[in-house]
Amino acid sequence: MPFTNRLAQSSSPYLLQHAHNPVDWYPWGEEALDRARREDKPIILSIGYSACHWCHVMERECFENEAIAELMNRYYVCIKVDREERPDIDQIYMDALHAMGLNGGWPLNVFLTPDAKPFYGGTYFPPRTWKNLLRQVANAFANSREKINESAEQFNRVLNRREEKYYGLATIAQTTASTYTVAQADGMFEHLSKQFDLQDGGMNRAPKFPMPSIYLFLLRYWHISQNQAALQHVHLTLQKMARGGIYDQIGGGFARYSVDEKWLVPHFEKMLYDNAQLISLYAEAYTATRLPLYKQVVAETIDFVQRELLSPEGGFYAALDADSEGMEGRFYIWTDREIEQAFQLAGLSLQEAALCQEYYGCYPEGNWEHNYNILHCPIEDEKFCHTHHLSSEELQAKMQQWKKVLLAARALRVRPGLDDKILAGWNGLMVKGLSDAYAATTNRYYLQQATQTALFLHEKMTAGEQLYRSYKNGKADIPAYLEDYAAVIQGYLALYQVGGEERWLYCAAQLTRHVLQNFADEQGELLFFVDKQHATQLIARKKELFDNVIPASNSIMAQNLFILSLLLPQEQMWAEKAEKMLLAVMPLLQKDIRFMANWATLFLQYVTPPIEIAITGKQAEAFALAIHANAYFPHKVVAFSDKESLLPLLENRYFAGQTKIFVCRNKTCRAPVDSVEAAFEQIQSA
Repeated sequence: MPFTNRLAQSSSPYLLQHAHNPVDWYPWGEEALDRARREDKPIILSIGYSACHWCHVMERECFENEAIAELMNRYYVCIKVDREERPDIDQIYMDALHAMGLNGGWPLNVFLTPDAKPFYGGTYFPPRTWKNLLRQVANAFANSREKINESAEQFNRVLNRREEKYYGLATIAQTTASTYTVAQADGMFEHLSKQFDLQDGGMNRAPKFPMPSIYLFLLRYWHISQNQAALQHVHLTLQKMARGGIYDQIGGGFARYSVDEKWLVPHFEKMLYDNAQLISLYAEAYTATRLPLYKQVVAETIDFVQRELLSPEGGFYAALDADSEGMEGRFYIWTDREIEQAFQLAGLSLQEAALCQEYYGCYPEGNWEHNYNILHCPIEDEKFCHTHHLSSEELQAKMQQWKKVLLAARALRVRPGLDDKILAGWNGLMVKGLSDAYAATTNRYYLQQATQTALFLHEKMTAGEQLYRSYKNGKADIPAYLEDYAAVIQGYLALYQVGGEERWLYCAAQLTRHVLQNFADEQGELLFFVDKQHATQLIARKKELFDNVIPASNSIMAQNLFILSLLLPQEQMWAEKAEKMLLAVMPLLQKDIRFMANWATLFLQYVTPPIEIAITGKQAEAFALAIHANAYFPHKVVAFSDKESLLPLLENRYFAGQTKIFVCRNKTCRAPVDSVEAAFEQIQSA
């Protein structure tokens, strides 16, 4: 018989996936929590996201099973949470799982007391294990309540510990001005380099996540130190990823991670946040090295997100599912016969199909499960060309044809599910990615798209100074979290520096003031909370400290404060706040930066303070673009205008009929020059 539960009223694609389970699911909220307290029942809190493969597996095996659902409904109050809508809840209960000594992941299933305190949990459970666990926990709750309450109180104390004290971070009283040296950065690199996979790139363990902040740190560390080992590892990693199965060889864009060490077998979901950051990374790598592959990856990844994730209103959707036709990765994988059929349908020969199969590492027996092939590039282009007597230009032309043929054939397949909610923070990352792509390639279309997405965020997801987290069906809801504010501010700052529209700088400053007023620690500690002071009461209030696949909201916010203080010199309090935040985490930076890489990138900005570049006059925009694209010096801020401006960096620097470039550092400026080449000479000697 058909079922419908309370999740049918949700806008979250993930919750809607569970709306017809026989489980009596509640969304997180007072109705569910009140029932648990009133009936004195334990809570099952199940957290996931729409593109999560193992979430789907557990739903099919457990939550659609009527016998299992009956046990859940009889003994528990059952709550479903979309982690992408409620990162605050996800962080609390993921921390609880770690406190239990268990590895985290999704689906995240945690058992709570009626007052929402965790006492047991795990990730994916197969049906027999889950059924037995349901009975055991229900029995323990009925007969060993005192032990459960004691355990819950213990975990609750762990969840409410102060991050600063637990990790031994510096307090305000201890954060005094410091010196920042290349030698310290050398030490950070040496620590990190011990964990490199020197054969396949990335870090020396599987699964492998892209972790863009690590490679941005390495690029910038190489720039100030000229340590070639850092650049070599960036090259190795970025090329292995771009030629691996984690990259969609025919459609562009990256999957979430690789389950193996060679980047061959992806976990096939595609997330906006990964692709946005990887656009930024490959764009910066292209500016630094001029390697054509990096520009190609930028272009193809932007093509992917615009083709498959862009909403008609200008915001980007959250994700594409890993599964289709009941199988993980089915949309992306090929048998040899499917490739041959696609070529025949396009009027191409089997010999051409065979050449394509060889290039993309395809075999009759497959390179993955059930005779399927994951497309990747195992043979270096130069070697492939030599073997088949092709020029580089001929190979590129063939590849474009192959991609067109296979993309057309793939378009006829059942598509993976689309998570069509629009998240503010992830769109902020996309604004930055597009702005960085424009700065690196000078493709104006990227600037236009970045501006369109910024306008969407400003007009549809902002009310006054307040951001909203999620947008769907014409409605923005859920007050934004620190990660949203931090990423949107970062995006606006990047857009301002490449597009020159002052509105984005002022929007960034306005949102920053809101963060300082609403996310600060009332007890005077340095780091920001993930949620607002007056947010819905949870059992703990957390701070995000460690950089992961997405950098920590605190590290992004510290960088924002630092950059804003350069573009708006009157905001010296922001400069002081940024430095104190950095100094607070220095004990962790000196140990291991693998999960502190974005903080370490901020540290490098103090080792080599940014150059402040102001450009005024008729050709200001063209000069600014040349400054961004024609040389690699990442530690800079750029302000420009073709008319008079009241911005401090531009004020009283406009000369009618002339274009002038002012190169400054530490608020000391050189004589203005009237060419990009002359400005570069000043920059080299600054």
